Amino acid sequence: MDIKEIKRIIELIKDNELSEFELQEEGFRISVKRKVAGGEPQVVVAPNTPQVVMQAAALAAAAPAAAPAPAPAPSNLVEIKSPMVGTFYRSSSPEAEPYSSIGQDIDDESVVCIVEAMKVMNEIKAEVKGTIRKILVENATPVEFGQPLFLVEPR
Repeated sequence: MDIKEIKRIIELIKDNELSEFELQEEGFRISVKRKVAGGEPQVVVAPNTPQVVMQAAALAAAAPAAAPAPAPAPSNLVEIKSPMVGTFYRSSSPEAEPYSSIGQDIDDESVVCIVEAMKVMNEIKAEVKGTIRKILVENATPVEFGQPLFLVEPR
């Protein structure tokens, strides 16, 4: 794991207001704990060598500024959110037609996209009746849990 990946993990922890995160891979372990009172997270990286402790403040200082928050959706539109972390796909394969498109009428059982997580393709259902007004995510991009994917005008 390189420093860019560690910086990305720290940014995700800050953005999602997590207090603790741990990742263990073969021969490598990283544990990040953040003080609840808004303090900077402490990062512990433990490869097969002695532990290395570094303050996240040093990493955060080198990280680029966070992107501004997206504008809130108009009050009459409902968000379809990602139920998991993974990769967003609009269709089942590159050659296939997209599950959904702007202006398409959907019902609560309509499959609107796929989110791939751990090599499993998970069909995401709309869970709302209405018309898709906006697709908020580009095809084949990573998504986070709870991230809005679509804006739907309910009927």
